[in-house]
Formats: sequence, structure tokens, C-alpha cells
Amino acid sequence: MLSETDDCPTSSSTTTITATTANTPSAISPCPHQSHLPSISNGSPPPLNHPSSSPQPIQTESPHQEPQVPISLTTNGVINNGSPRPDYPSSSPQPIPTESPHQEPQVPISWPPNGAVTLDWILNLMAAFEWASRNLSPSDLPSVLPVPVFDSLVLCGSKILHKEPNCVRIEDCGENSKVVVVGDVHGQLHDVLFLLRHTGFPSEDRFFVFNGDYVDRGAWGLETFLLLLAWKIFLPQRVYLLRGNHETKYCTSVYGFEKEVMMKYGDQGKHVYRKCLGCFEGLPLASIIGGCVYTAHGGLFRSVAATPSKRSKGKKKNRRISLSSGPNSLSLGSFEELSKARRSVLDPPWEGSNLIPGDVLWSDPSMRPGLSPNEERGIGLLWGPDCTENFLKKFHLKLIIRSHEGPDAREKRPGLAGMDEGYTIDHVVESGKLITLFSAPDYPQFQATEERYNNKGAYIVLEPPNFDTPVFHSFEAILPRPKVNPYYDYEVVIDSDEELDLAAMVSAS
Repeated sequence: MLSETDDCPTSSSTTTITATTANTPSAISPCPHQSHLPSISNGSPPPLNHPSSSPQPIQTESPHQEPQVPISLTTNGVINNGSPRPDYPSSSPQPIPTESPHQEPQVPISWPPNGAVTLDWILNLMAAFEWASRNLSPSDLPSVLPVPVFDSLVLCGSKILHKEPNCVRIEDCGENSKVVVVGDVHGQLHDVLFLLRHTGFPSEDRFFVFNGDYVDRGAWGLETFLLLLAWKIFLPQRVYLLRGNHETKYCTSVYGFEKEVMMKYGDQGKHVYRKCLGCFEGLPLASIIGGCVYTAHGGLFRSVAATPSKRSKGKKKNRRISLSSGPNSLSLGSFEELSKARRSVLDPPWEGSNLIPGDVLWSDPSMRPGLSPNEERGIGLLWGPDCTENFLKKFHLKLIIRSHEGPDAREKRPGLAGMDEGYTIDHVVESGKLITLFSAPDYPQFQATEERYNNKGAYIVLEPPNFDTPVFHSFEAILPRPKVNPYYDYEVVIDSDEELDLAAMVSAS
């Protein structure tokens, strides 16, 4: 049931969504170079099963029966209710199937011929991951996604990601286009599946920008990241995956992703984890949407001033980097500096000459004016409303959409609103707004306190003609989640990434 509210300042609007739902090797084919988009149908999707009161596992006659291998998801291109399926994603929101379909996913997953990922392949991957989460133990995941298929998927995705610039520019938004911006999802697979089905799948006129933090804390970080990577491969110019601070070696070793991968892939876990880290290094840092909206995981970044070195007289290319980081010496960086930053590092450094990636991934807004080191996190910056105004005005922007802070972090930030609805509007200045967006409802999955945060998640839709007026959509978690053990000691590990162990970060790198 959808209820419209209009409780946001200025021209923003909000929709609240109440979700009452509950090792066979494969031949590896090379990844094709996708230089153009497939022809995508704009017709409405066929109706699927009517929602029930809670999500059900995908079952055959016996709920405990293992799937037959292989089983076809569709017959002659027909979904189980007899309606024809479109060959490509529709521009309309997809119905939200929650009842148990009559057929199970085709497992084990095989890599498609010639590496040509299709919509049917992705839909089967979605169904397989959801089915496995409810019916198999984590260590059985290789029977669903064999390592050779994982290798092909990550290799294909990495090739695309590493070719993208540090800041991707999304400029081909047409008059019928919409751009969906998504914040942290943290391995909450079932909420991501709901989000994709509710917004409508990526398509020729529906762009997606994900602001990072796909893994850690939640129990299905690997499946979540691989699913979004598959969408990236299918529609590389419509799906954009940015890097979060948790797509790093340090965070994944502390907050559960490394242990999750080792549990799921056993003896081959180190190989799978290493491949994921290599893919993380290729994730872009930021995006510009329609020339007027800047998105990044943490936010703004400093200028790393290059001055001529006395010892490089006559050599124009040699420069000395000024690294003074006192509050009085800091200034905002430019997109030219952002474009030159070296993002292919396992852990962005907090000292040295390559500070911009760490700023983009770790920085936070503040209600205090000015730009200063983020001493609470030990990396990145704090910036005030004056910096937001300067950044928007200097680069002719209207919005900054960042993520990075969930309900646990926000309860420790006096002066800033809580994350109950999945988003906050932190700065409203003359040139525009700064928004924090968080897309993991009922976060974190594992909580040490008796009383849960029970926060909603949210996503933003940007619409033509200017793509600068955010439409907020809040949604509740898909509960109950499948029973699973945590992959990190959530009762000991701090909740909000604060007080980083920088020495451990050095050793991790």
C-alpha cells in the first residue's frame, strides 16, 4: 500500500512504501565488449503472483526438497502464470512477487554463451540467490554459483568498471528518463530485491546510481554485490556502481564480508575474496547526474595543492604536493583533481599525497561552518553548510546526494537529524541541498541492543526535465529474514565505523 506525504522542505516529495511481505564447473566464455544498449521494450510487464502477507521460499511439492539440476525457470518464454515475458526490462515498475512460484530457479548457474548476459539470466540469478538464502546453508552457495561462473562474472564486471573515470557523468537522460539513486544496502539481499522490483528494473529510460557499501554487516553481501554487478554488465550505461568505504580490505576484514566469503566458498574462499577486492578497486568514486547532481558515498573532498618543487627547476612535470591538513589550510578540491586521484588502492590512505579517495569515501557533513579533519573517524573531512554552498555554486550544481551514515551513526551526531525514514536533508543553502540517503531498512541486521532501530530505508528518484528535484521513497524491511549466523562479532565491533584502527588498516593494505 502506498501513502503519499509531502513533509519535506521546498519542492521535494516523499512516498512511504509499506512492505508487508515477509560445484559443477562451467565453461568460461570471454566478456563481450558492449558498446551499445540493447533494444529495450517500453511495454508494461505482465502481472506476476499477487503478494501474500510474508515472503515464502521457492518450493516444489516438498518444502525440504533440493532443486533438480537443471530446472528451467521458464518454458517457451512464458512466466508461470502464462503471461508472455518481455525480452528486456520494462520502463514500468515491476509487480512484487512474494508468493512461491511453481518453478524453481535453474541451478547451478551457468555462464551465458559468449558472456552475453541477458535479462532472463539476471532474473534467474535473482531467484537463485533468494531461493538459496531460504533453503540452503551458506556453504552450499557453490552448488548454486560455481567458482568458474563467479570468475567470469567478476572478470567481465571488472573490465567495465576499471575503464570508467573516477567521476562518471550521466548526461544522456532523455525527457522520459528517470534516475534512481540508492544508498547503503549492506548485504541485505531481500531488501535490495524488493527495491529493484518496486522501482522497476534498470532499462533504457531508467538509470540507477548506487552510492556504495554493498557488503559487510548483512549476511548476503556477496550475493548482493554480484547481483548488482550482473546488472552493470547487462546495462553498463544505465547502471552505475560507486565505491563505498566498506568496499575496502580493512572494513571487509572487520565487519564480516571476508568471513562470509570464506564460509560460503571454503577452500576457494581466499580466491573469491581476492577477486572481489580487485573488483572493488575498479569502482568509480562519484557521479554527476544531468549536470546538476553530485553523488558520492561520503561526500566532499579537499584540494591537494601541487606547487613547483625547488629541486625540479626546468622540469615542468615534477611537482611537490602540499599536505598540510590543519583546519586553516584546507580547501575544497576540484573535479580535475578528483579525476587524477588514484582509486585503485585496497584501502584509501589517510595520509600522503593520495587523500582524495579517502575523503570521498569517509567524509561527513557537519552543522558547524568550515572544513576540518574528521577526527572522530580518523580519515576524511567534516564540512559545514558554507562548504556545501561553495561547492554547489562553484560547480553549478543543485544537489549533493551522499550516504555513509545509518541510524547507529546518526544517533551520535548532535545537530543532525536521525535516519528513521532512510534519508535526511542536512543542509539547505541558497544554491541547493545536501541529502544523506540510506537504503538498508531495519539496520544493522545484527544488533547488540535489545531495542532495534527499526529504521526505514529509502531511495531517491530524479525526474525530467531538470533532474534536480528529489522524490523520496521510504520503505520497510522485508521480514522475517532467513535465519543465519552473523559473520562478525557485532557485540564487540563498534557500530558506526568510528575510531578506526589505522595501524590495522596499514597492515591490511
